[in-house]
Amino acid sequence: MTTSTAPALSLSQARFNMIEQQIRPWEVLDARVLALLDRVHREQFVPAAHQSLAFADMELPLSHPAVEGQVMLAPKVEARLLQDLALKSTDKVLEVGTGSGHMAALLASLAQRVVTIEIDEALARLARENLQKAGIANAEVRCADAAAKGFAACADGAPFDAIVLSGSVAEIPSALLDLLAPGGRLAAIVGFEPMMRATIVTRTGEAAFQTAQPWDTVAPRLHHSPEPSRFRF
Repeated sequence: MTTSTAPALSLSQARFNMIEQQIRPWEVLDARVLALLDRVHREQFVPAAHQSLAFADMELPLSHPAVEGQVMLAPKVEARLLQDLALKSTDKVLEVGTGSGHMAALLASLAQRVVTIEIDEALARLARENLQKAGIANAEVRCADAAAKGFAACADGAPFDAIVLSGSVAEIPSALLDLLAPGGRLAAIVGFEPMMRATIVTRTGEAAFQTAQPWDTVAPRLHHSPEPSRFRF
């Protein structure tokens, strides 16, 4: 075995272990999603300082001089959100919170088109570079404050068949639900620490929505997402 082959084999084994030991036990059993996690290489979207933790069961800081407090979600959380969205090849998808572009790459590999919005300009540039290197041509990265002016930056391109928030929110903004097409699904992590709920909302009519909360997790807040008062009389 040559020394040039060993690292590739090591990465392949680490990726396999991530899928079998983290992803499957979290009830991610969709064959398309599992195959995609093997095909879209997570390590290509992980900052150089954290390469050794690319497949670890944890959030990873997106280290950059201009970025503070932003992370890649844990692999099992990304995978479960992706499975719950049940994307079709004809879907148009909105992501809020691009980060390094990994979730956008996964979404774009299953859907027709992805629009992903990142508040930080340095991260938006990084995500574009990562997506280009990964050969993802159907994901558009926009730099904007998604939550500003009633989520106005998200409206361009609506309606969407699927919306995913790559970070937590206190509650789902109604402005985003308005951007869903009939039958469209929104996936978000909702609530407050120490326990939040994965929340899947499906638009079943003009003003009708069906909500499911199939699993618990915790994730950092999306930057500038609305924080309603928790005070109660």
